[in-house]
Amino acid sequence: MTDPLRVLVVDDERDTLDLIDLTLRTAGYEIHLANSGAESLEMIRSNSFDIILLDIMMPDMSGFDVLRTLKEEMDNHPPVIFLTAKAMPDDRQEGMELGADDFLAKPVTRGSLLDTIKKHVG
Repeated sequence: MTDPLRVLVVDDERDTLDLIDLTLRTAGYEIHLANSGAESLEMIRSNSFDIILLDIMMPDMSGFDVLRTLKEEMDNHPPVIFLTAKAMPDDRQEGMELGADDFLAKPVTRGSLLDTIKKHVG
């Protein structure tokens, strides 16, 4: 039996965290939650994750800033999927140019979320 995939979900909205947590736990993933960019970086520095779901708009630092920091600090960081309401074409382009692995607009369906995760972590 293989270990469940370890997913870090980063969002400043508690309801969003709870919904994604429930969705992914019922799919068999091991979920870790962070409600700020700074908290997510602390967790990433001290734990290993298979994939990161990252909101863009957060009060302390944006998801873009988190990804920039990851790229500076880690040669081989886990795949990063932006999961955000900030989903204009320019936002998507900026995220992908920064090196995001994918970009999902909120609200996202359960199927779309699970398919996107599977696409990036097998």
